[in-house]
Amino acid sequence: MNFRVLLVKFKPQLHLKEGCHPYPAVQEDGSVSGGLKWAGKQGGDCKGSKLGSQVYARSTWFGDVWAIMYAWYFPKGREAVSMHPYARFFGHRHNWEYAIVWIDNPALDDPAILGVSMSAATSYSKRAPPMAKYLDGDSLKVEYYSNAVVASTALRLTKTKGEFQDLVTWDQLPDAARNALIDTDWDTTLFNTAGAKFPLKDGVFNETLAKAYPL
Repeated sequence: MNFRVLLVKFKPQLHLKEGCHPYPAVQEDGSVSGGLKWAGKQGGDCKGSKLGSQVYARSTWFGDVWAIMYAWYFPKGREAVSMHPYARFFGHRHNWEYAIVWIDNPALDDPAILGVSMSAATSYSKRAPPMAKYLDGDSLKVEYYSNAVVASTALRLTKTKGEFQDLVTWDQLPDAARNALIDTDWDTTLFNTAGAKFPLKDGVFNETLAKAYPL
């Protein structure tokens, strides 16, 4: 199966429980998003780009399974230090969340999903295999939300259908755009406490696959 067709086939749909909509992180010429200050309402000033949203994807073999990582960029991240939606006392500019779909073999006519992993603040949420209620055909249904327990935004599985974003694959990125995503320091907090990193860059990508492996 053509790899781009494969990545479109398994592209997750994103449901927003609260917070910013995903935005393009970079332009073709390498200009990156300036992000937003975290202050104000959780979803303030970031209800969606007129130019549309994007999801970035990269895939590779990991052992004997094929891993596809889908990453979304959000202009800001708000910490869920309180159950009250407006009582948020700290946050950060820029936020990345990702979901990994693990399949058996991309060369098959009908590859099967073996497991899924998602960014979950300080760790990873894993499920192998995902229950049918979290799938819409071959599309995983994930939700972006604020986790009050660990005081951070994260992804989780949901039964609610979400929206699709325009797919941009790792190989499809122009050199200027890819280099900008790699070279930009996405963590503007003091001492890099937010841990915001571009998850598809070399090193980060491989390390994340190893830690998030669900099988």
